[in-house]
Amino acid sequence: MDRLDEIRAFAAVADARSFTQGARKLDVSGAQISKLVARLENRLGARLLNRTTRDVSLTDTGQAYLERARDLLESFDALESSVRDQSGPSGNLKVSAPVSFGKNQLTPALLEFASGCLAVSLDVTFSDRMVNLVEEGFDVAVRIGHLTDSSLVARRLAAVRMITCASPDYLAGAGTPWTLEDMAAHEAVLDTNARDPTLWRFGRKGEAQEVRVHGRLRFNGAEACVEAAVKGFGIIRTPAFAAAEEMRAGRLVPLLCNFEPEEIHVHAVYPHARHLAAKVRAFVDFLAQRYAGEPEWHQGWGDRHPSPEPA
Repeated sequence: MDRLDEIRAFAAVADARSFTQGARKLDVSGAQISKLVARLENRLGARLLNRTTRDVSLTDTGQAYLERARDLLESFDALESSVRDQSGPSGNLKVSAPVSFGKNQLTPALLEFASGCLAVSLDVTFSDRMVNLVEEGFDVAVRIGHLTDSSLVARRLAAVRMITCASPDYLAGAGTPWTLEDMAAHEAVLDTNARDPTLWRFGRKGEAQEVRVHGRLRFNGAEACVEAAVKGFGIIRTPAFAAAEEMRAGRLVPLLCNFEPEEIHVHAVYPHARHLAAKVRAFVDFLAQRYAGEPEWHQGWGDRHPSPEPA
């Protein structure tokens, strides 16, 4: 087992390119992980890592050893998981999810899953940062939008409409935008989580259209944008799940519904593995079942848009 600990320590440092980050991933001290790697190199009689004050890099020997080491560690972990999984899902499940979706939608699902799988411990991080699942030790991430990392397995969970909305008070004072061109005269509340917060993308009849908006309020999160919109500070563009409750209550009104772009999707993503741990499979299956069908965040507000709309 000592040799396996050495190999696991080396792989963690090599993946993170840092002894500090490697130690954090394995939840050990920096001194301990340095000792394990040094012992491995001494036993092999070869230098696997180049160390400087600022960086850690692989030697050619280290690169070749790492490739075989990953196979060994994956096989060992799969062997242990196959035995543990015979008694059902168990162990610690580390999950990453976006802040707004996590707080608005995922938390009730997580608590329901925890109630049904008592042998699984949940370690959940809500962050809008795109985490590296492998390097940071996450088992599963919930992501919204277009996926770019083809090295991960992805399972589609639900659709999400991007909606434009404002409060009745704002519309009473500033007027209702009926066309995309009308947006130039309106105040927008901007979500800086978007790549370009001032560029709003719409779609009509399969054709993408872009509108440049302006606004004096900027927030790095949908929840704050929704609150500002409810209080009449301007128009927002946000995922439906973030504003559904306010729209059902009539505190926000959906706008420009004829110009909505294609829906984006919520996915559960996880690393490829020869043997998928039962805790991961159970969690992803649970989410897929829970969000099957028309999402609740699309229900109960669709008939609240202003009318009559000019032809």
